[in-house]
Amino acid sequence: MQGSRAAKSIAIQVAGWVLVVAGIAALVLPGPGLLALFAGMALLATQYDWAERRLEPVKKAALRTAAESVQSTPRIVLSVLLAFALVAAGVVWGLHPASPGWWPLADRWWLPGGWGTGVTLIGSGLAAGAMIVYSWINYRDATD
Repeated sequence: MQGSRAAKSIAIQVAGWVLVVAGIAALVLPGPGLLALFAGMALLATQYDWAERRLEPVKKAALRTAAESVQSTPRIVLSVLLAFALVAAGVVWGLHPASPGWWPLADRWWLPGGWGTGVTLIGSGLAAGAMIVYSWINYRDATD
C-alpha cells in the first residue's frame, strides 16, 4: 500500500514538472503554454504548498487569455487558422518530404525529428483548437 502511494506521488510530480517545463517552452514556441503551465501547476499543487499558493495567478492568466482569444471575429479566425497550420505542419513534418532545392543546408537538416516532432505539432494544434472551442463556449457571449 505504501509503495503504490509513493509511486502515485512520483508519477504526479513527474507529470507536473513535465507540463510546467513544456508550458514554459510553449510560451515562446507554438502551443498552449498557459494551459500546460496551469495543468502542471495544478498537479504540483496536490503535492506542494508552494505550488498551491502560486496556482491562482497562473489560472487567472490562462482564463484571461482564453477570454481575450474570442473577443473579436478576426482573433477567432486567426486562432483557428493558426491551429490548423500547426496540425498541417505536423503532418508535413511527419511525412518528411524531400528537401526543396532552395534549402541551403544538408538534407539531414530538413525537418529533423520526423513523426516525433510532427505528433507534437499536431497535439499542439489540437490542444489549441480545443482551447478555442472552450473559450468560445465559455466566454464568447460575454464579449458580444
